[in-house]
Amino acid sequence: MNEPIPETPDWVRDAVFYQIFPDRFAQSDRVAKPSGLRPWGSPPTPHGYQGGDLLGIAEKLESLVELGINAIYLTPIFQSASNHRYHTHDYLKVDPMLGGDAALRTLLDQAHDLGMKVVLDGVFNHASRGFFQFNDILENGSDSAYVDWFHIEDFPLYAYDPEKPNNYKAWWGLPALPKFRIETPAVREYLLQVARHWIDFGIDGWRLDVPEEIDDDDFWRTFRLRVKQSRPEAYIVGEIWGDGSRWLQGDMFDGVMNYLFTKACLSFFIGTSLNRRELAPEPLQNLRPTDAIEFAREIGRLQSRYHPNIQMALLNLLGSHDTARFLTLAGGDQSAVRLATLFLMTYPGVPCVYYGDEIGMTGGHEPASRGAFPWDRSQWDHDLRNDFRTYIRLRHSLPALRRGTFEPILAEGHVYAFLRRFEGESVLVLLNAGTAGVSLDVDLTGHFAEGVELSDRLADGTWRIDQGHVRGLDLSPRSGRVLVTREDR
Repeated sequence: MNEPIPETPDWVRDAVFYQIFPDRFAQSDRVAKPSGLRPWGSPPTPHGYQGGDLLGIAEKLESLVELGINAIYLTPIFQSASNHRYHTHDYLKVDPMLGGDAALRTLLDQAHDLGMKVVLDGVFNHASRGFFQFNDILENGSDSAYVDWFHIEDFPLYAYDPEKPNNYKAWWGLPALPKFRIETPAVREYLLQVARHWIDFGIDGWRLDVPEEIDDDDFWRTFRLRVKQSRPEAYIVGEIWGDGSRWLQGDMFDGVMNYLFTKACLSFFIGTSLNRRELAPEPLQNLRPTDAIEFAREIGRLQSRYHPNIQMALLNLLGSHDTARFLTLAGGDQSAVRLATLFLMTYPGVPCVYYGDEIGMTGGHEPASRGAFPWDRSQWDHDLRNDFRTYIRLRHSLPALRRGTFEPILAEGHVYAFLRRFEGESVLVLLNAGTAGVSLDVDLTGHFAEGVELSDRLADGTWRIDQGHVRGLDLSPRSGRVLVTREDR
């Protein structure tokens, strides 16, 4: 019996995502703010707000479109007593500090008018001490009508006294994050209604926070059905740091955050310069430098894990709000950022840029990686941003980079090359992660007809297939080339 073919949203193949931490991206004068904000650009801390909002994001959409972005992933936006808003108080209300529901409506409408998608962060494993049903338990103890909404172990609850046991299950034992009792029918239905409510409101998908903590495949299958009934092309992507196969059989998620891709890029493009002090607190910590052969093996393992339709829907990233910034991990080596970003934009899957990486923002392990975006353009690295824009536009201009097959061609020393092909278009990507220049003789026997010309889309240069080979192809240290068949340009 044939295995069912997983179906994933078609639009994600053409998407380039931009992840935004709303409190730190942009402010709008149209959103009233409380008086206790910290100054914009203050060093990021676990607590305290700097006052970014959704209308601020809406006012900056044109800048993102100019960069080549056509999809946004927002970390949580629902009412919460934390700057990151993973401590949800009300799942059916956009935080007033972000502009409320009306600001989300404006952002969605303006984004959609520009052809951009918007995906929200769904935190369904745990709520907060301020969530009404949990607060009712704090107030009423065993007499609460909602004691079966959470994993209550004993009374009284000690939600604010670190010297005493919580007496309830919480994410990683943190008392601020009481864990939902998903098996309770009322809880399941509440969360499923939340998911459907915002899909009906007009969002384009959900990124799911710590979904493996909800060890209930039937819940996620039902979640998918509810979401897809309203919007069949909605994108469902889970935060899974390892192998996501369990959730990627076509009946739960469309993709996962591809942190295995992130690890491979850190090891190969940064290598021995990796800032291990900033990496140490993260799940990615167990890394070692790799050469091209080891990198090729890891990419091969990634390619073999999932169905091709799933491969095209994986959210590939170099960093996020949960990691140190790639430039910081690279010790300030911008060549590592450029090479990794070129790979990100030419590799199968859905590329995601963490806000500010394109202008050279730095920051160690969170919360240091959650700094305020500097809108004073004199603080931007314009050369780096121009290169990001070049790589993104390259992806948009070549269907083979968005929808094509993937085939490794060369792994030698610190040089890695692969071929993408789609409907007659062929793209050869070559990356030199080494500190010395190389001259290559690339064997392409069987891939191209004799005499076919390939031209470099990043620099000048044309090469002709000679007896199945491209000869005399020079790669400078820490550089890449993208060669396209001239006949398909």
